[in-house]
Amino acid sequence: MNNRSKMSKSSTIPLAGSIFKYLKYMENIQSASAQTLRAYQSDLEQAYGSEKRLQISEAELLGISRKALLRWGQLAPATRNRKAATLKSFLNYLHQENLLQRNLSGLLHLARVPRKLPRYLSIDEVFSLFRSLNADKRSLKRQQELVLLLLLYGCGLRISEACSLKWNQLKWDRRQIHLRGKGNKERLVIVPKTCLVALKELYQIENRPTYLFGEQPLNTRSAYEWIRQRGLAAKLSAPISPHSLRHSFATHLLVSGANLRTLQELLGHSSLQATEKYTHLGLDQLTKTLEKNHPLGNDFRPRKKSVSKR
Repeated sequence: MNNRSKMSKSSTIPLAGSIFKYLKYMENIQSASAQTLRAYQSDLEQAYGSEKRLQISEAELLGISRKALLRWGQLAPATRNRKAATLKSFLNYLHQENLLQRNLSGLLHLARVPRKLPRYLSIDEVFSLFRSLNADKRSLKRQQELVLLLLLYGCGLRISEACSLKWNQLKWDRRQIHLRGKGNKERLVIVPKTCLVALKELYQIENRPTYLFGEQPLNTRSAYEWIRQRGLAAKLSAPISPHSLRHSFATHLLVSGANLRTLQELLGHSSLQATEKYTHLGLDQLTKTLEKNHPLGNDFRPRKKSVSKR
């Protein structure tokens, strides 16, 4: 038997040291991103930061965790549940490491978050967006904006993936992009011909930098602003974001006949559940098409025969 299996579960745990080891575990074993690690650390500090004791009992830890959930009760449901998920992950880790007799994560309950359908553009809005770009004078900035739009809408990339894309990730002869997305998961993305042409033009204009948008990754805030300004220039009816373009990529593919498994691979989702939200969008579009084109789609009532008066 190894040393870990021989360990007896202690009645108290070193809280500060356990948090430090948990974050290292998420970084080195689970390959969590720097942004995710900062969020975890912030959540744990908010929950347990006021606890100054070196050792804490299982019952006290559960009580403090529940109090943190109560303090977060006024936050938006999605934010509250994300923070609660951090605590559950931490408590589960403590149980796995033989520091807790019970897995306390099962005693923390998350409120159900109403599912929101993502905002997406119509085909006409997409064309308006690209027409507004084509109307601009050709320049490096204009070409960079075009490539960004095409990566998000044409390839379905996440904004973080597009902003940090390097030229050596492109496989020109195969029309592919090699990505390492969420959870360090690798995937290949097919590049549409229009996007490939724009990428080649950008490559010829720039002075061979490491990244597509310069010597450093493009700041995501700058990317959001580029997209927002493009939406204004195209005079779209509502503000847009990089998420809008990625959602539009998925929705338009689904409506055109792509199946969920294919869509899951293209979007880089780890589970089909994350992709299933797009079925609502596709079915809604199909419903409208049916109502518009099918003879019985609208309210069907037999017309009364008019009786002519003699």
